[in-house]
Amino acid sequence: MAKKAELLEEAAKLNLEVTEKNTIAEIEAAIAGVEKTEAPAEETHVAKAGKRSEKALAEAEAKAEKEARKEAGDTTPQSEEAEAHAKKGPKPVVRPLIERRGKAYRKVAEQLEKGKIYSLAEALELATKTNPSKFDASVEFHVRLGVDPRQADQNIRATVSLPNGTGKTIRVAVFAPESEHAGAKKAGADVVGDEEFIKQLEKEELNFDILVATPQYMPKLGKYARLLGPRGLMPNPKSGTVATDVVKAVTEAKAGKVEYRVDKQAIVHLAIGKVSFGAEKLAVNAKAFFDSLQSQKPTSLKGAYVKSVSMSTTQGPSLKVENSIN
Repeated sequence: MAKKAELLEEAAKLNLEVTEKNTIAEIEAAIAGVEKTEAPAEETHVAKAGKRSEKALAEAEAKAEKEARKEAGDTTPQSEEAEAHAKKGPKPVVRPLIERRGKAYRKVAEQLEKGKIYSLAEALELATKTNPSKFDASVEFHVRLGVDPRQADQNIRATVSLPNGTGKTIRVAVFAPESEHAGAKKAGADVVGDEEFIKQLEKEELNFDILVATPQYMPKLGKYARLLGPRGLMPNPKSGTVATDVVKAVTEAKAGKVEYRVDKQAIVHLAIGKVSFGAEKLAVNAKAFFDSLQSQKPTSLKGAYVKSVSMSTTQGPSLKVENSIN
């Protein structure tokens, strides 16, 4: 009876429904059944690294589950970030680029032959006819060079005086000693000053397009490099805006002297005039630009200097132009 009491006590701990009416054999069988169910599974040997490592086993198990879901066609998201793969609909119809343009653009684009390379004279003649804008648009050249702008000797930057001007009203500011003020004003400078000009910069009043400064006044502009530099207004000897002859610098700037430089993609962009100039005046300005660009060819350059030339009006279609430099 002592044995039966012990077995009943053990069965009670296991929450088994047995009583004194059950025989010792029945109680032992019930206890054995519970112990068999709760027997721990054999531990898998886990290595510190390799195919039997804990990480490798977890990845293998995840891969097996993924393959099983794939075979079953289960696309239910397995995490909050995941999305179920919905059945893709029909491919959207994308209209050609020309159809997404405005009516005025499409009308003038019909006058151009696709893939044709025009001579400079033909291109300039078309430029005066293919202006879709209601305003007097600029005629722009985009020249792709074979230079590496990261190389100091191939970073093209220069100025050119366009014989017929740019068609824009250029506001010139002069930062120079008081002795230069009268001559600068006579040459056509719009803003002239020294200490008063510094006060304008303090207020970030940039009511000018070109800034001319004398060499001795350049150190005073160092404080405003972050204001002037990103806007392309910082005077530079290469662009002729740091000059001892202030009158000459102002006269050239007013007459149509413009700066051009190569960008990170090795392309030079420059507007050579307005559509209202007509083909002849634009041709003279274009020749001055290409002559200046050719003179800037680096001596260390191997291969073609100019790769391609394109031209367009401000909002008009682009057309390829014959490469006259190479």
